[in-house]
Amino acid sequence: MDDSMLHGASHYRADGFPGQRLCVVPQPQVRAALDDPITRRLTVTDAGYFPHAAGHRRVRARGVDETIVLLCTAGEGAVLLDGVWHTVSRAQCAVIPAGAPHEYRASTDDPWTIWWVHLRGSDVAELTGPVLGTSRPVTRMQSLDRAIALFDEIVGLLEHRLSPAALVAASGLGWQLLTRIAVDSSLPAEGSALERAMRYLEDRIDGTISVGELAGLVGVSGSHLSALFRRATGGGPAAFHTSVKMTRARALLDTTDASIAEVATAVGYADPLYFSRHFRRLHGVSPSGYRAKAKG
Repeated sequence: MDDSMLHGASHYRADGFPGQRLCVVPQPQVRAALDDPITRRLTVTDAGYFPHAAGHRRVRARGVDETIVLLCTAGEGAVLLDGVWHTVSRAQCAVIPAGAPHEYRASTDDPWTIWWVHLRGSDVAELTGPVLGTSRPVTRMQSLDRAIALFDEIVGLLEHRLSPAALVAASGLGWQLLTRIAVDSSLPAEGSALERAMRYLEDRIDGTISVGELAGLVGVSGSHLSALFRRATGGGPAAFHTSVKMTRARALLDTTDASIAEVATAVGYADPLYFSRHFRRLHGVSPSGYRAKAKG
């Protein structure tokens, strides 16, 4: 990128982009929403869709009051934050925190298609923390279609009627969008060491394997694999495997008449008593007590 472009005025193609969608909530309504107990935690202020946005560029040397979320669905662009350019390509999402000086632009050779939304509210910074806490403020969406559907619904709401009810609905969709981004940012990339390790453990609910053996299967060190698991799940490989086993155990207790011993064997516990003690420690109730409890 040309450094001479970093200090220019905010710029946007005046004629827009063929097929674009663009919604801006009037400031009085934004202020009212931020005073409302229902929407003050998250309010959508602007949203839109720019297809094949050749020439698209924004420069904001002082940032803006809103957190900006950009989702690229085709082509490529880049976002400048803290003096570093981050490429944003298909199925990637960029989150720009409120108040942060920034610039973003479409690629000259392959302009991006983006959905975007601006958000304000007391909880927005916390909701975007899982993304902003990474070394790069760009995350890959594992569920791109779901994210697009949320953007589309937000824009559709604001296009038709800017009523208080529409702003409440858009706020709810904004929550869903940010939590979807946060979840996707924690998921391992397909084919990565972590994803292969998780899949191995999920496919072998009735087995056991040491961290060292599992790490060897996916080609990393045991300490590195443990760190990957802790970052993604909050616990190590053994805790993840136990969680998978217990999920299966609950399903068997809920949907079959298998004995406790049979359930224990199905999830890799040779000793039914040890399984029962472990189940009680994690659930606060014995397997038989869990089965007897009315649900739904």
